[in-house]
Amino acid sequence: MATTPAPSTPVEAPKPAAKTNRLGLQVLDYRGGKTTLCAGCGHNAISERIIDAFYEMGVQPERVMKLSGIGCSSKSPAYFMSRSHSFNSVHGRMPSVATGALLANHTMRALGVSGDGDTASIGMGQFVHMMRRNLPIIYIIEDNGVYGLTKGQFSATADIGSKLKTGVINDLPPIDTCALAIQLGATFVGRSFSGDKKQLLAMLKAAIAHNGNVVLDVISPCVTFNDHEGSTKSYKYMQEHDEPISEIGFVPHFQEIDVEYDPGTTIDVKMHDGSHMRLRKLHGDYDPTDRIAATTALMSAHANGEVLTGVFYIDTQKPSFTEMLNLVDEPLGTLPDSRVRPPRSVLEDVMQRLM
Repeated sequence: MATTPAPSTPVEAPKPAAKTNRLGLQVLDYRGGKTTLCAGCGHNAISERIIDAFYEMGVQPERVMKLSGIGCSSKSPAYFMSRSHSFNSVHGRMPSVATGALLANHTMRALGVSGDGDTASIGMGQFVHMMRRNLPIIYIIEDNGVYGLTKGQFSATADIGSKLKTGVINDLPPIDTCALAIQLGATFVGRSFSGDKKQLLAMLKAAIAHNGNVVLDVISPCVTFNDHEGSTKSYKYMQEHDEPISEIGFVPHFQEIDVEYDPGTTIDVKMHDGSHMRLRKLHGDYDPTDRIAATTALMSAHANGEVLTGVFYIDTQKPSFTEMLNLVDEPLGTLPDSRVRPPRSVLEDVMQRLM
């Protein structure tokens, strides 16, 4: 007598393995808390690019220190790399906190997130000395031209003629943080737009490979107070006036270089870790290693009503602040008193010589 075969149990297809970077970490390992910023805020887009850059470069999150000051921008570090160390300083004082932290442990990577108010107003003095020292930190200015936490007044980076939602017109000249950074000693200076995912990601990856003071001014529209007709830092204005100075490509040191470019069209910059940044010229014969040319280009663009973006200046030869100090290999914060405190005989010798 024929029997009906028992129905076979369906075999589930194996789940695809989660994508990981060269450290075996997933992109989830680089995420932070849920954002509390306004929906559509440019700062959130910057946080996403930071996550992508550190994931793709294979940076251990625990080896990163995140620092910030006060403002909407300074809340951003809570939204990426929750496994990293974080310090939220007082208004405008983040550069000095970063300096102390890096001196205590120069083996860490420092990432500072600030705003145009936190940097270009109350924090200007600190910002200036950070650049002068070539402190090895990636310093991101989330630049929206207004004070978002105090109802949208103009900040020091607002352009002349820019209009608030209330109709008030700005009649004061702006501070160009990129031009200032180039003049005062930063060794990697660029500007991007939070809405340009490709450009900003390439710049952040190159910044990670750089050993020195990186200043990235990122135009980041405030959807609540500065994204209207008449604003020069709105999404629409940036889309109409953004003028890239070069097309940026980046090849990490752990990947093979398999793309060739026609001679004379592209500048190849070898970064400190062996990576290569490729800058395809879009503005004539622009040279990002020429400090004077970089400053001139920024001034010319401003006079023409353009918002120049890209890598303006880079110097891979100047020693960083921690290199100039000839620090020992171990973090200073881990050394015992016997190695950091002079014995009494040394102090007595110093006092004797001063008498």
